[in-house]
Amino acid sequence: MKKVLITGANGFLGQHLTCYLNDAGYEVIATGKGPGRIEKCKGIHYVPADLTNKQEVAQMLLNVSPDFIIHNAALSKPDECENDKKYCLQVNVDATNHLLTSGKCHFIYISTDFVFGEDGPHGEDAETGPLNFYGESKLLAEKMVAQSGQKFTIVRPVFIYGAAGPGMRPSFLHWVKNNLEQRKQIKVVSDQSRTPTYAEDICKGIEKIMSGGFVGFYNLAGKDILSPYEMAIKTAKVLGLDTSLIENVTAETFPEAVRRAKRSGLKIDKARRELGYDPVSFEEGVRCTFGL
Repeated sequence: MKKVLITGANGFLGQHLTCYLNDAGYEVIATGKGPGRIEKCKGIHYVPADLTNKQEVAQMLLNVSPDFIIHNAALSKPDECENDKKYCLQVNVDATNHLLTSGKCHFIYISTDFVFGEDGPHGEDAETGPLNFYGESKLLAEKMVAQSGQKFTIVRPVFIYGAAGPGMRPSFLHWVKNNLEQRKQIKVVSDQSRTPTYAEDICKGIEKIMSGGFVGFYNLAGKDILSPYEMAIKTAKVLGLDTSLIENVTAETFPEAVRRAKRSGLKIDKARRELGYDPVSFEEGVRCTFGL
């Protein structure tokens, strides 16, 4: 049985990956900050660890000796990264460097579309150009992984959504559902475009990478290019909620200190061709998210 170490296992994607790969027959060792919060997944071994502590990481790697590392842990809120750049680098870059001392295992790094700028959707070989410090930190980590000499795969998802179990932070879809069910009006931007990604599709794509030994860069995103407003409308329609409560606004309605791309998203042609990656439509993803 192949052994996989998953970092950031308490987070949204981390919990999905942990349970999916456990069910797929891998021996899963999950790690995160503080106590484990993965309640619905039986049979995994959880190890709390501070990835910014080099000695602690080295001891964990020695104890675990994984065949795969899926490095999913990150400081992923752009505002937090901008406000504390030193800590951002410790979490997103230094921690990655500490994990890269693992030796001959297959290192799978979960990156982001934030390494790119405008004019999306972007292919794997598009020119990078982060618009904020979060994107810069993830790009630095990508380069470190690619230059490490270790067998690696860099996976880039975007705007992840999916079912939210106990202890998970609800996704954008849950925010829409919860507000509309309470008859609250919400404002959602329509002048941004994304390729929203169903969490289980990422899990399937990563399992294909692991089982096939695929290396290099892979975009694992959704097939639909949508604005957040369009996502909210589609979510409301699938759930039978009142779309008139959703107000169409522009990004100027929500002034932000951190710059974000208006036209983002990722092309998935390479993943389709090489991995057989076949993501669900957004509407199907909404149904799966809410068990419909």
